Amino acid sequence: MATFVLVPGMCHGGWCFADLTGQLRGHGHAVHPLTLTGIGERSHLLRGGVNLDTHIEDVTALLAAESIHDAVLVGHSYGGMVITGAADRVPERVDSLVYLDAVVPAHGDSCWALVSDQERRWYLDVEDSGYATRPLPFFDPRATPHPLASLLQPLRLSGDLSRFRRRDYLYAAGWDGESPFTPVYQRLREDPAWTTHALDGGHNLMRDAPGELLKILLDIARTSSEDRV
Repeated sequence: MATFVLVPGMCHGGWCFADLTGQLRGHGHAVHPLTLTGIGERSHLLRGGVNLDTHIEDVTALLAAESIHDAVLVGHSYGGMVITGAADRVPERVDSLVYLDAVVPAHGDSCWALVSDQERRWYLDVEDSGYATRPLPFFDPRATPHPLASLLQPLRLSGDLSRFRRRDYLYAAGWDGESPFTPVYQRLREDPAWTTHALDGGHNLMRDAPGELLKILLDIARTSSEDRV
């Protein structure tokens, strides 16, 4: 049995993983879909001090509270920033990292620095409080504003990702237009330390390619169990 921690992208909560959570639990795995501070049902906590460090602490606090030591951290889009930071802070609690069409930051990177000008223009569409970026019009009705500071804060790392058993990158090959994650995928697929996958779906792989996504996560869980035997 593996333990999955699912971290959503901008403006989304743990609800975006509802179907995936049920499927993974149906296969006997422990699953923790996370809503980050200031978003979704936690939007009442939105204030100027909510930043990337806050979201990293959301994950590390969960790992500590649940006594998890073999987590498979799964991050969608912006969630790649969060799982990278969390794994760096508590590597003893993390087994593998899975990036779902996500940013893969290095030390000193911010989400702002890693995306295209089109995404930056979106980030600057800030709600009246000045604290958060508005959801895009086509997002799920449950989407809420996303803390702007979390997109601007550089990530500070003390090590690299080579400490973890497995690192997978799942690329959404079916974007409507140019994907900002194509350069990431092209770089990582040439790196033997990574396992890369191109899925036939749009950015929301949980919705567009659920079968392929589930199959890959179950394989990661299986290899984790075999390595522990």
